[in-house]
Amino acid sequence: MAQQTVLISGITGNLGKAVAQYFSGKSWQITGTSHKETAPDNFDTVVVDLTDEGAAEKYVTHAVHKFQSIDVAVLTVGGFAMGNLANTNIRDLEKLLKLNFETAYNLARPLWQHMKNHKKGKIFFIGSGQGLNTQKGKDVVAYSLSKSLLFQLANIINAEKAETGVEAFVVVPSVIDTVQNREAMPDADFSQWQKPEDIAGIIGRYTGGQTSEKEILIVKDELS
Repeated sequence: MAQQTVLISGITGNLGKAVAQYFSGKSWQITGTSHKETAPDNFDTVVVDLTDEGAAEKYVTHAVHKFQSIDVAVLTVGGFAMGNLANTNIRDLEKLLKLNFETAYNLARPLWQHMKNHKKGKIFFIGSGQGLNTQKGKDVVAYSLSKSLLFQLANIINAEKAETGVEAFVVVPSVIDTVQNREAMPDADFSQWQKPEDIAGIIGRYTGGQTSEKEILIVKDELS
């Protein structure tokens, strides 16, 4: 059986690192993007501005050329900002749309085409509770709206999965347990947060079909 390959956007981030370590432990080939010049030596890591559609497509072409087939993509790049409807202007919205939606869409579109040609593939997006249910997004309007588009994109991909073989998933963590989040919310109950490695493990089980109905971090076709 040919060695499988996973593509990870944001491979130097907290969740991206955890996903890379998980798949490395399963002996997968790993390629990823970073916005930093310094990247892990043991993975194929390319510095890419994912808000640039052409640069994202060029990177996917590089990854396909190097590894022949991309079996799974985990798109972790994103950003967060507070702001209600009164103080969120269009520039605030555009900034979060670029970070949370365009960075994913610019990779997902060429990846979908590649996977469609191979009749197989899984794409994982990183959503949020405020994106899943925008009624929870009144204090994070730009974040909520930008994340909500990932669910709609996953639905569009899944509408054709019988013909294409490509399946989309949206990962919906609560608060991810990172150094940055602990510093930002020092009085929070960290025991209720989700560790990056646990999220990576759930993504990994979905790549192999070993899933549980209790693992509600993943939203597939239905958003209810």
